[in-house]
Amino acid sequence: MLHPNFIFIGMLIGAMGSVAYLINTVKGKVKPNRVTFLLWSVVPFIAFFAQIRQGVGLEALMTFSAGFLPLTVFIASFVNKQAEWKVTRFDLLCGILSVAGLVLWMITKVGNVAIFFSIVADGLAAIPTIVKAYRYPDTEIAWPWIATVAGVILTLLTISTITFANSGFIIYILVVNTLIFTFVQFRLVEKFQPNVKR
Repeated sequence: MLHPNFIFIGMLIGAMGSVAYLINTVKGKVKPNRVTFLLWSVVPFIAFFAQIRQGVGLEALMTFSAGFLPLTVFIASFVNKQAEWKVTRFDLLCGILSVAGLVLWMITKVGNVAIFFSIVADGLAAIPTIVKAYRYPDTEIAWPWIATVAGVILTLLTISTITFANSGFIIYILVVNTLIFTFVQFRLVEKFQPNVKR
């Protein structure tokens, strides 16, 4: 088990990736899906407060940063017209289902249940960006996603006893970011669907 201070190192690594993503969004090199990033800026905050209610310690800061940094990207997507990504009906459907997950949290108000529904809501919000990363890897950059993965791994290595409350949301972040990184870095659409219009 690593010293708890490694959580701050993990957050710093993830933040460096997010800042790079933010800069590339402002420059118009990256086109974030606004539905995803808007909801990504809301859902983790709910998970964060649920974790606090469950008595989770420093590792909850990783969840907090998972909400704050997407908020900056969402705002930055309005700065440069070239950073705009067209929102589809599919994106909106995922967004509506994600909001439904948030409503279920408000109804239950139980810590672990809230964290579960936060994962569901965040996952539904992630689907438009996962699909975009697979089909249009040129609209993303890979390394910020793997930077977040590195930060999450460091955070997980500081936890002495893994529980759903202290690691469920963090493990979810690990899976989603690894998936997006893989799609962007290795351009799987070109290998498996070479005729997909991009």
